[in-house]
Amino acid sequence: PPIPSHVDWILLIELSSSLHPSARSNPGVDFLFADFVSFCLVEGKLRFVITVFTGNMINLFKIKDQKKDDAATAKGKPAAKKQSPGELRLHKDIAELNLPKTTKISFPNGKDDLMNFEATIRPDEGYYVNGKFVFTFQVPPAYPHDPPKVKSKTKVYHPNIDLEGNVCLNILREDWKPVLNINTIVYGLNLLFSQPNDEDPLNHEAAAVLRDDPKKFEKNVQRAMAGGYVGETHFPRCY
Repeated sequence: PPIPSHVDWILLIELSSSLHPSARSNPGVDFLFADFVSFCLVEGKLRFVITVFTGNMINLFKIKDQKKDDAATAKGKPAAKKQSPGELRLHKDIAELNLPKTTKISFPNGKDDLMNFEATIRPDEGYYVNGKFVFTFQVPPAYPHDPPKVKSKTKVYHPNIDLEGNVCLNILREDWKPVLNINTIVYGLNLLFSQPNDEDPLNHEAAAVLRDDPKKFEKNVQRAMAGGYVGETHFPRCY
């Protein structure tokens, strides 16, 4: 049913006195138990109650889950696969994707492997208009505390992408924050094609041409996208 507008959010936290210090500093704890959500009416208002369990409480739930798995195995059913905090967060990111019209996401390994996927970008403006560029995403278990590893599967003449497919994008390096997500990266990749940057290059030769002779840079991009040579380097056709 639709959620009333007069909704309050409550976070109840139960801490065990025997909680080990290392567990307190574990940044993934809040993601582990996001399913513990209940609803109640308080003074006529619908409230969401999210309980975060730690310490001995966690161990109790682990034992309970193990018993469920054992019971399922005894009945001939496979035990449910445990999801890492990174997988839980990635499910949320994918469900909330708001992709630009230039981008499509695909999962070449199927729905059981969401941690590895591809993004295909077809720029509709700028030097790379009408090209087709494929990027691979490898999402680590520690996501979102660690950023995904993103590489260009398409060989491209670009100042911020080298010939091995490494991508120079600040949010994939020093500016990554856990509040960022897959959508942020996709928009960042699109920006590289609409506004290539000669000030932070991986392909220094391409960056120098972009800076000193933009018309020559445009010709080089078109030649590379058509499947030709730029200097001694051959580029596959990417239309």
